[in-house]
Formats: sequence, structure tokens, C-alpha cells
Amino acid sequence: MNSWGIPDWLEREVRGRDKTCIYYGTQMIEQMPSRGPRRAVATWEHIINEASIVTRENIARCCVACNSSKGTKRLSKWIDSSYCKKRGINKDGCRCSETGRSAPRCAGGSNGSRMDR
Repeated sequence: MNSWGIPDWLEREVRGRDKTCIYYGTQMIEQMPSRGPRRAVATWEHIINEASIVTRENIARCCVACNSSKGTKRLSKWIDSSYCKKRGINKDGCRCSETGRSAPRCAGGSNGSRMDR
């Protein structure tokens, strides 16, 4: 189990699944570079900001830039932020859909089920 309480089996699964940021689609790196920007470093993301929800649907990987911007905001509020608007991240078709993921998984899709949490 890692420091975020994610079991080893789930950590392996999510690392294998999320090679690009689930929100922005940028290719991520695993370790902090000794020089240069760190915005592409992979981080753990609880889509619904509740550390006790440790499921494959709620645990994902996103870049430092998106994770820092989202912080503890509800996904529905963050999606409407200037950060997301500038990068084309939205509930109906965030950039993660370009990498083979469906918009409903990453941002609630058109039904908004995740967006309300």
C-alpha cells in the first residue's frame, strides 16, 4: 500500500492505465526532473476528493499542473475554472478523450454524475 492508501494491485493497474494526464492528455513522467518544469510529473488523483474512496473509478493519475490547479475543489467547480477553459478541459469532452478515454470517466460527461460530487 502506498502513502495515499492505494493498494499495490490498484496502484499497478492505474499506473498501467494512466500514462497521460486524465484531464489534459499530456504525456507524464514518473520522477521529478533535476532541472526544468515539473508540470508533467505524474501525481495521484482522487477524482472525488475523498481519500476513503479507493476504487479504480476514483483513483487516477494526472499531471502536477492539473492536480495543483484542482486541489480540493469539486470537479464540477474546477472544470469551470479559467485554468480548464484555457486548456480546453470541459465536462463534455476533456482532452483525455483524445487519448482513448471516454469523457464520462474523466470529467463526468454529459450526464454530470461525477461532476456533482
